[in-house]
Amino acid sequence: MNKKLLQAKMKIYGDTYETIAKALGISRTRFSAKINETYGAEFTQGQIGIMIERYNLTTDETHDIFFAKQVS
Repeated sequence: MNKKLLQAKMKIYGDTYETIAKALGISRTRFSAKINETYGAEFTQGQIGIMIERYNLTTDETHDIFFAKQVS
């Protein structure tokens, strides 16, 4: 997952961890765990779908944010 790209989209749309967590139906703490992939936490397909619609993500953006492996 590309945390920086997702955070950039959140910023463009004026979202905070609190506002997007509410839209996803999860706590801010749980959202934080998922964006940081803490203990293997991942977004569900439904949650990804909500973010695709909310941020008008293209197929490429969706892949780059949620499915591409980061190389450090």
